[in-house]
Amino acid sequence: MKNKKAAVPAFRPIGPPEPDLTVKEMVARAVALRPELRARQAETERAGRLSDDMNRKFVEAGFYRAVQPRIFGGYEFSVPDFMRVMMEVGRGCAESGWVLALTAGHAHLFAGFPPQGQIEVYGKDGEFRAPGVPQPTARAVPVPGGYRLTGGWDYMSGCDIATHIIGGAAIIDPATDKMTRIDLVVVDFADYTIVDNWSVFGMQGTGSKRVEVKDLFVPDYRMMPWTTAQAEMSSERPGRAILDNPMYFGKNPPFLVAESCAVVVGAAYGALDVYEEVLKNRRSAFPPFPLRGEMAEYQHNFGRCQTLIDTAHAAMIQVGEQYMDLCRSQASGGPPFGAEAERRLQMIEQQCIHLCFEAVDIMFRTAGTSSAKSDAMLGRFWRNIGVIRGHLAHQSDSAALNYGRLRFGERPMGRI
Repeated sequence: MKNKKAAVPAFRPIGPPEPDLTVKEMVARAVALRPELRARQAETERAGRLSDDMNRKFVEAGFYRAVQPRIFGGYEFSVPDFMRVMMEVGRGCAESGWVLALTAGHAHLFAGFPPQGQIEVYGKDGEFRAPGVPQPTARAVPVPGGYRLTGGWDYMSGCDIATHIIGGAAIIDPATDKMTRIDLVVVDFADYTIVDNWSVFGMQGTGSKRVEVKDLFVPDYRMMPWTTAQAEMSSERPGRAILDNPMYFGKNPPFLVAESCAVVVGAAYGALDVYEEVLKNRRSAFPPFPLRGEMAEYQHNFGRCQTLIDTAHAAMIQVGEQYMDLCRSQASGGPPFGAEAERRLQMIEQQCIHLCFEAVDIMFRTAGTSSAKSDAMLGRFWRNIGVIRGHLAHQSDSAALNYGRLRFGERPMGRI
């Protein structure tokens, strides 16, 4: 992948808060938080957002810095290790895990922005939590030194606890008023307004609200090319001129999909935890009233669900390893990380979501009517994963079609 050599202003690297923190310890911190996350699921759902208190605990645990470049105060863990942390948080609370993954993970995306933009945004302490929506629902009109930005983005998960947001912007030709390309833009928390329009029956606690900006000047070094006007991905990632880790050289979409898929796998394990408790403690409604866990049909259900989720887990970790291998190969002069490889990884990730939902659906329909109560934990896992399946990036039919078109020499019919 060739990138224009970006000018690198002088700056002082930021050390991570805990220089010796290991992946093992970070995962252990996520596991330790599981009981509290689970106990606060209903509270998070009612509040419609991640609480400031839980956000603080995520900050203190270092979760937001998992894949953040080390020169900017992060831990620069691998893609599979990032997934492991997000899975454990999602096992406690899908909504909290979603906010974490979709703010922490975007440090990987931000690594492609111009060096001056990264230096400015990370500042002196490296605090960076940035949800993102790539759809170009804002307009950026060129002016000297940058752009005037106006518009907004729906579904900006975690915008309440963010330090920044990343949004797609249509670059407008002033002479014709037509879009010439799509860039991503990073905006400070102080420069956007939150509009609370998040009213859904699942994933209520993610705070996926609308954010808006009006006539905001954005310097050009806070913009990164994303696609052409015809939705063809740009390979221009000027920020990678200052980063050595090949992890930052790969295609962005498979990593972006991995953020949410890791949460789904964790949430499915969380549902299985709840289902196991049901089978251990609830008896059949018919004589001789055995515990459900003593009955063959429930034993079969449990084994089937365990297999489905374990398969998804193994596949996700393998996707992470393949992603790292493709990045290393490309960085060392091997074959480029191409569009076919990109979509193959995405299709596996999407299949993992299907496997997890199949498992949780088995649990939900066999655990009993009480799981359909509005405050039932198993029902919450079920409807949360159901809503996640509807995300634009998780449409496996579109991904399979476009992979097939690429394989047989035709242009994809869209970005998914």
